Formats: sequence, C-alpha cells, structure tokens
Amino acid sequence: MPLTPIEQKFILHWGEMGTRWGINRTVAQVHALLFVSPKPLHAEEIANTLAVARSNVSTSLRELQGWGIVRVVHVLGDRRDHFESAKDVWEIFRIVSEERKRREIDPTVRVLQECVGELKRGGAGSTYTRERLEEMLEFLATTSGLFEELLSIPTGALKGMARLRGKLRLLLGAGKKPTRK
Repeated sequence: MPLTPIEQKFILHWGEMGTRWGINRTVAQVHALLFVSPKPLHAEEIANTLAVARSNVSTSLRELQGWGIVRVVHVLGDRRDHFESAKDVWEIFRIVSEERKRREIDPTVRVLQECVGELKRGGAGSTYTRERLEEMLEFLATTSGLFEELLSIPTGALKGMARLRGKLRLLLGAGKKPTRK
C-alpha cells in the first residue's frame, strides 16, 4: 500500500510517541497504519508497507488485538485474515485508558492495599511509611473511581463536557485556570 507523505509522517510520529508511552515502536506504527487505512489490511501488506519483518507484524497484531483496538475481519474471496483498527478516536481513548488502568493502576492499588493492611496488623514499617502509603492508596482509589465514572458517560455527553471544560471549572467554583510561567 503506497503511503502519502502525510501518512508516513503520522505513522513515524505515532511510532515515536509509542516508545514514549511504553509501547513498542512497530506496534504503534502498525496501529497508525491501520488507523489511516480506509480498508482492512492483511499482515503481508502491513509488513511490506512498513518495511518490517512479517514476524514482527504478527506479534504487533496480537498485542493490538489483546488491547482491543484492532480486530480481525474477513474479506470475500481472500482466505487471509485482514485487520482493521477502531476508527473512533473516543473509542480508542476509552479502550486504551481502560486497558492501562487494568494493567498499571489496578495492580498498584492491590499492592498498596496489601502493604497498608500488613502495616495495620503490625507488620514491620514506620508510621510515616504507613501514612504515605495510605495517602497514595486514597489518591489512586479516588482518581480511579473518578476515571471509571468518566468512562461510564456516553461519548456524546463526554464530548460536550470536554467542550465545556473551562465553564465547568467556573461552575465548580475553582476559578480560572492558572497560567503557567
């Protein structure tokens, strides 16, 4: 699949950003290619377009499917699996956010709960450590709950909230957004 200069620029940038987000560059580039592709692509086409090994593409596709942002589709007259990305950016945001929470925040909350529980039962550790861990646990539990509430809001309403963000700040009595120096 020939890429336009803009598509190339986006795919390369998405790959670079992926590494900053803790995602393999090729995984991010495969996602970017599928995101901008108007039709589902088979693995060989992805490998040829990105000039990467077919095995790397297969691994990347499995990871993206595991995240839930790429799915297999079948094309009439072709026995190969084809792949497409979710196209709605809000849906992608929801999926990636939920998955990151599940993989990163939830395990941390569980470990903090265990640590705080052990300290409360007399486990070795200072009062200071217990207070710090309790504060971290409370923060993560609160923000995690807020996050889950936000994701339960229908996309249309969430978009509306996003557009009103400055007005929401004033409604909540939080004043104007502080300026950065």
